[in-house]
Amino acid sequence: MRLLAVLLGVLVAAGCAAIPTETSPIAVNPSAGNASEAAAPEPVDDIDPLTLVREFVNASANPESDYAAAKAYLTEDAKKNWNTKGTPTIIDTTFNTVPTPGVTADDKNRTVLLQGRNVGRLQLEDNSFIQLIGPLDTAIGIERDADDQWRISAPPDGVYVPLGGFQQNYRRVTLFFYSPDFSVLVPDPRWVVIAPSTSIPSRVTSLLLKGPSVGVRDAVTTAIPNGATQRRNTSEANDGALEVDLTKVGDITVQVGKQIVAQVVKSLAGVTSSRIRVMVEGQPVNDEQHEWRPADVQTGEELTTPNADLTGMLVGNGRVKQVNGDVVPGPAGAGEYQALSAAQSMDGSQLAVVSRVGDDAVRLRIGPVQEQLAEVDLRASAMTRPTWLLSGRQGEPGVEVWTVADGANVVRVIKTDRGWTANAVNASELTELGGITELRLSRDGTRVAAVVGGKLVVAAVVRDQDSAVSLRSPRHLQPSVLGNNALSVDWLAQDVLVVSTSVSAYPIAKVNIDGVRVERYNTSNLTVPVASVTAAPGRNVLAVDQRGLWSANDVGDVWRASTTKVDPGTQAFYPG
Repeated sequence: MRLLAVLLGVLVAAGCAAIPTETSPIAVNPSAGNASEAAAPEPVDDIDPLTLVREFVNASANPESDYAAAKAYLTEDAKKNWNTKGTPTIIDTTFNTVPTPGVTADDKNRTVLLQGRNVGRLQLEDNSFIQLIGPLDTAIGIERDADDQWRISAPPDGVYVPLGGFQQNYRRVTLFFYSPDFSVLVPDPRWVVIAPSTSIPSRVTSLLLKGPSVGVRDAVTTAIPNGATQRRNTSEANDGALEVDLTKVGDITVQVGKQIVAQVVKSLAGVTSSRIRVMVEGQPVNDEQHEWRPADVQTGEELTTPNADLTGMLVGNGRVKQVNGDVVPGPAGAGEYQALSAAQSMDGSQLAVVSRVGDDAVRLRIGPVQEQLAEVDLRASAMTRPTWLLSGRQGEPGVEVWTVADGANVVRVIKTDRGWTANAVNASELTELGGITELRLSRDGTRVAAVVGGKLVVAAVVRDQDSAVSLRSPRHLQPSVLGNNALSVDWLAQDVLVVSTSVSAYPIAKVNIDGVRVERYNTSNLTVPVASVTAAPGRNVLAVDQRGLWSANDVGDVWRASTTKVDPGTQAFYPG
């Protein structure tokens, strides 16, 4: 009988092992953990009120087990009542805890002010970072417990996370969606909790299946059918490959299957170096290829990267030149148009020039680089330097150019059978922030970067079915560092900007499009204000200040002087 019982136990265990233990997606919100709060360390004995609040805020950066580390600083009642389910607010790391005059007669209750500066918030709907501008000043109540130790009895409404702690406990991941015509994959940065690291691929997949973030939801699209979920959590197989198994996908074409694979593989490339298997209902989504690496998928990168032989151009003293100083053949190079600014199409064949007409008017001219440029019927006293929309096919010239007339009217000029025609863009959300002095289309066409009233701003390009175009969801990036001092901006990559300023500490800065990170380029040799900057994937950043033309490869490089002599007011530009 005993032997029979042992055999039955083995059979039951074997049967249980065949049942999947993970059949639903891992929750993206880490606040729903099930680990015991008792594991969180208690505050040190006799901690003073100001240190108590400071340590509580620092501990709030760790969301594990519904912020158990931070709850250790609360009274038992406060642990039950503290609202941890809302959107976390990220604050500057250099926050302060300030005492207030009020003290009870028995010294059992006090109030401490948490003061500092808001930096942003983590939007739980899509795990995107949203910049938040403004001061922080909130009261936190504390009291002595039965052991005569200070504990927080009235925590703030919501969770406040120091930026340094946020970056220690969360990591930036980049999801990829498509431009509206499915020609280019477009980055969409998010933030996920680091621990446990083994489940990050599953959390990334879950976010990808939910679709684009709120900020670009109407500007990009996805090949993944609405309602698709993970059939089982994305995880590493026994042979080391990362397996993504989807369900509720429905009937898809071979082309859509390839697009889904591209989105999944590109999105997971930042969190794994493994081969990736993309499956639907346990079967390969593509019969011809079962495993993928980033190099195996089509991303459209060639459409957003200028050809290596296009080395950049300059506009100075009314003429268009190559970056080496050679005058561009044709009327634009000869100074016939009195060029103020210009832009070269991504394929290099076309030029758009803002031309001076008299003392108080400008015109836009567009055409082949070395030929006569057609004048566009668009009248203004000032225009921003033009910017080209990608063509959608490698080697073909673009057919859409953008500029801003008189600081307020965003215009896209489209090539038609009748020539170049100006069309208004709804930019009301952008112009509410001030006058637009610079505007650059991203090289995938889904965003704009702009200088608006001196602010560095990013907005989504939304194209409606009736061909109307709007700029939506503008976001002011790095206001505490750059303030209203931005002068010129360009796209270094699809999700990275380079901006020049009049701030002596930040003459040139690199800024991520979600605004979390700003990096200062080396300040050596540059003189503020730096009036012009241009950038492109795989190229040196070019900058023009009062003393000349400079180049640098990365933030730590010393700026190198160009042998090309430039006139005051010269602008540099790469294709796009």
